[in-house]
Amino acid sequence: MIVFLGVLVVFAGIVAFIISKLEKQNSKLPAVFKGITKLHGIILVIAGLTLMLLNSMFFFADRGFNYLLVSPTGHMSAVMEQGIKIMVPGTKLDKWQKYIDVKVVSKQTESDLDELEGVMNPIPVRFIDQVTAQGHVSLRFQLPEDSPSFIKLAVKYRTMSNLVNNTIIPTVREQLINTGYMFAAQNYISGEAQSFRQTFEEQLKEGTYAVNKLEVKDTIYDAIDMTTKQRTIKEIQTSYRVEKIMENGIPKRIPHELSENNIIVSQVIVDKIDLEATFKQRLEAQRDESAKRQLEQQMIETAKAEQQRIVAQGERDKAEERVNQEKEQVKALIAIETKLKQEETNKKLAAIALETEKLNAMKKKVTADAEAYEIAKKVNAGITPEVKLAMELDRDVKVAAEIAKIKFPETMIMGGDSKGGTPLESLIGAAMAKQLQTSKGN
Repeated sequence: MIVFLGVLVVFAGIVAFIISKLEKQNSKLPAVFKGITKLHGIILVIAGLTLMLLNSMFFFADRGFNYLLVSPTGHMSAVMEQGIKIMVPGTKLDKWQKYIDVKVVSKQTESDLDELEGVMNPIPVRFIDQVTAQGHVSLRFQLPEDSPSFIKLAVKYRTMSNLVNNTIIPTVREQLINTGYMFAAQNYISGEAQSFRQTFEEQLKEGTYAVNKLEVKDTIYDAIDMTTKQRTIKEIQTSYRVEKIMENGIPKRIPHELSENNIIVSQVIVDKIDLEATFKQRLEAQRDESAKRQLEQQMIETAKAEQQRIVAQGERDKAEERVNQEKEQVKALIAIETKLKQEETNKKLAAIALETEKLNAMKKKVTADAEAYEIAKKVNAGITPEVKLAMELDRDVKVAAEIAKIKFPETMIMGGDSKGGTPLESLIGAAMAKQLQTSKGN
């Protein structure tokens, strides 16, 4: 629009210049054209040319873009910030997108193709244990932030499409394949997915790791044959391990196009690593076997717990029964000891009562002997038979009265003879018989 307006102004200046010439030659021009001079035409021409050149002197730098400026003299410069910028008229302007989005697009991923600068197919990955997979990644790259690196990249690749399709996408594919060679699929699914993504990102940013592939053989033996006392080799398993080559304690790197051109890797996302179907089936079988073993272990633990519970209950019942029996034994022992103590006490009481009765009996015997002696003396001294008889009768009556006063123990534990008499009764009877015999003899 500005260029068109400049053309009109230049045309108006040329017309003014012609009118100024005609005015000098012919004074019959309309009054409206009178007073137009050559100076007016020159001013209009200059203004028109200025308007025409204005569009090539200024431009607006959009956000998210870098610009390569090539002047008519061949000098190159870069504009990397947004806003209105000044340039030399006739300068060639190349527009480069600052951020580049590259993504693997398939039926398993969602994406907006209009917002992508690079579209990739699933990347074939082979792990070190020979398991294959399809890699799905999403990445964002940023052009160099310094002018010299950007100018070098823009000159080298010429167009954005050339940079994306011939450099970025092949480098991404190569680094993902190299990363797969550094891991085993079994380890990847066992918790090294984060390490896989980190290694992939490090190789994109700073170059490929230089590595050595090591082969490890593991020998598995059969069970020992008890007859020959020997065992044979059952299987030799071969595995591989990758080690980084170190130089002065730092991993050795192999530069690639991204690192050499200072292209910044600003985002790395591993959307999915789709492992091959046979490996998935093997994993499912391992999972089922593991689940079965876990179930069996749980059943074993449950059985052990049940066994321990039964044993604990049995020990508890045994302890309870032992305590009850010990209680009964203690009760029986206490009853026996009580009875023994009672019998011992009764024996002691009976012995005391017996001694008391013996003393009383002896006392009475002594008294009776004294009276009998007295009567005998009196008889010997001349007492008549009638008086003697009366005195003996009186004596017998007194002895019987004294015997009647004797109180025997109500309870006595003593052995009797076969005729049913007790030792005390026999003793008293013997004493009385002796006394009566003595009295009669006198």
